[in-house]
Amino acid sequence: MQDLLLAGRYRLGESIGRGGMGRVWRARDEVLHRVVAVKELTAAQFVQEADRAVLFARTHAEARAAARINHPAVVTVHDVLEYDDRPWIVMELVEGRSLADAVKEQGRIEPAEAARIGLWTLKALRAAHAAGVLHRDVKPGNVLLSNDRRILLTDFGIAAIEGDSTITRTGEVVGSVDYLAPERVSGANPGPASDLWALGATLYTAVEGNSPFRRTSPLGTMQAVVTEEPAPPEYAGVLAPVISALLRKDPDTRPTAEEAELMLAEAAEGRQPSGGQAYVPTQIHSTSQQQQQQQPQQPQQPQPQPPAQTRHQYTPQYGHHSAEPGTVVHGNSGTGNGTGPNSASYQSGTVVHGIHQSHQSQQSPQSPSHPPKRRKRAAIVAVIAAAVLLGGGTAGYLYYADGDDGRTEQSSDGAPGKAVGGIPKDWPLVEDAEGFKLRLPKGWEREADGNQIDYTPDHGRHFVRISIDRNTTWESPYTHQLDLERNLKVKLPDYKRLQLDQNTYRDRTGALWEFSWTAGANDTTAGPRRAISQSYIGRDGVEYVIYMSSPAADWNKARQQFDAILRGWRER
Repeated sequence: MQDLLLAGRYRLGESIGRGGMGRVWRARDEVLHRVVAVKELTAAQFVQEADRAVLFARTHAEARAAARINHPAVVTVHDVLEYDDRPWIVMELVEGRSLADAVKEQGRIEPAEAARIGLWTLKALRAAHAAGVLHRDVKPGNVLLSNDRRILLTDFGIAAIEGDSTITRTGEVVGSVDYLAPERVSGANPGPASDLWALGATLYTAVEGNSPFRRTSPLGTMQAVVTEEPAPPEYAGVLAPVISALLRKDPDTRPTAEEAELMLAEAAEGRQPSGGQAYVPTQIHSTSQQQQQQQPQQPQQPQPQPPAQTRHQYTPQYGHHSAEPGTVVHGNSGTGNGTGPNSASYQSGTVVHGIHQSHQSQQSPQSPSHPPKRRKRAAIVAVIAAAVLLGGGTAGYLYYADGDDGRTEQSSDGAPGKAVGGIPKDWPLVEDAEGFKLRLPKGWEREADGNQIDYTPDHGRHFVRISIDRNTTWESPYTHQLDLERNLKVKLPDYKRLQLDQNTYRDRTGALWEFSWTAGANDTTAGPRRAISQSYIGRDGVEYVIYMSSPAADWNKARQQFDAILRGWRER
C-alpha cells in the first residue's frame, strides 16, 4: 500500500495510526506540495453489504461534519475520494500524539495542563454545536496534542448532523461505551450535554490515568455509567469540581458549555473554579417507561467517601499449589485507539449496536445515594437492552462482571456493608514489594513463588494471584491465554471453558478467561473449583495477570471479590 498514488495526487507514506474502523497514513499532496493525513476505511472490507453502506455514509458524514466547523481546534478535512470501492478522507496532518497516547506514556496529566486541553476541546465542541453537529465520540483517542502545543478534536465519524437522520438506524447506540453519557445508554436522544459528559470522562482519564467507568465488559461498563459514581479523583486538584459537574447523571444539571469554559479557564490558570457546585448524589437516568414504574424517593445527603480507589485488571488462575501456570496474557481489543510514534490518532471509535424500548427521556426524581433495588434493576434492564446485539450470553455475563443480583453489597466478612466505586469500604490498600497496589479483604496474607504472588486468607483454598512477565514475547494476552488453555485441557481433570475473550482493561488490550475443573487430592482443595483471570500489557510493556480461584461452592462471593479487586488494582 505504501507509495500508492490516490486520485492522481496523494502519495501514501508510512502508516501512522490504526483503529478498529480504519488506518491513517502519512501522505504527500503532489499538487499542493504539502504533507497530509489520509484515513483509510479498513472496516468496510470485513462487514456485510448492508453495513458497508452505513460505514460509507458515515465516512462522508464525517467529512461533511468537519467541513461545517470552522475552528482552529478542529482538524481540517481537505478532500474525500473513492478508491478500491471505498471512501478515503484526506485531512490536516497533526504532528504529535493523542491524549490517550500521552496518558499511556506519562501515566497521568497534570491538572492545569489537562484543564488547558479540556478548554480547547470544549471550544471545538462549542463550534461544532453552533454548526449543528454533535460529536458523539469524545474520548482521549480523539483529542490530539500537536508538537506546537495546539489541541485539536478529530474523528467526527459518528457525528450527528442536525437535520440528517440517514446514517443512524432506529435504536442504535454509537460511540465508545465508557464515554457514553448515561442518557444515551438509557435510550434518550443525545444533545450537547452528552458531549460535555464525554469531555468530563476524558478529563478524568487524563488526570487519573484510567477511565472512570471502564469495567471488564461493555455491559458492565454501561451499567456503571448509569448506576455508579466514579471513584473520587485523587490527582485532579483544581480540576476536580469541573469533572464532578460534567459527570452529573442528569444532563439538565450539568453546566452549560459557557459555564464549563469559564471553570476550565480558571483551572488552567491554577485557580479553584468559581462556578463549581457541591457534589450531587448519583442520579440514575431513566427512560419515561421506566419512570412510570418507580416510586418517588426522598433525597438524602451523600455519604462521606474515602480516598479514591482505582481499577485494574485481573488474570485467570487454576488450583493453588498445583501444576497450574501463572503467567500474564496480552490480548487484542476493538477499542479503535490508533497509535503512531510521531503522529496523533485519527481512528474511529467503537460502535455498539443496541435496541431500546424508549427514545424519549424525562428528568428522574432525585434519588438516594444508594438507589432501591427496583430502580437499579430498571436501569440495568436499559443497559442490557442497549447491548443486546453485542453477542449471545452477554446478558448473563453482566451478572458475573459486576456482581449484581439485586442484593446488598457485601463487605469482606460477608456482612452487609457499603462500597465506594464497587470496593468495600473496609478493604485496606496493599502496597506490594513489586510496586503494584491493590485493595484486598482484611486478613489476606502474601505468599510469593518466583514471578507470581499470591494473597490468601486460608493458605490457598481461596486466593488471588498476580503474575508479572517483564519480557513477554506473546503477540497478545489473548494468544497467550489460548496457549495456556491448550496445556490445561490435558492437565486439569474435567476442565471446562466458561469464557475466553479479548477485552480492554484500563484502556489496555487484554483477555478475560474463566473456567472450571475438578481438583485432585494433592491440591489444596479437592473437588470442583472455579477460576478467572484478567491479563493485559501495562503502560511499561510488562504483562500482568490478575487471577482468582476458589472452590466452586464459594464462587458467587469470590467472583464479586474479584471484580472489586480489579477496580482497586494499580500497576507499578
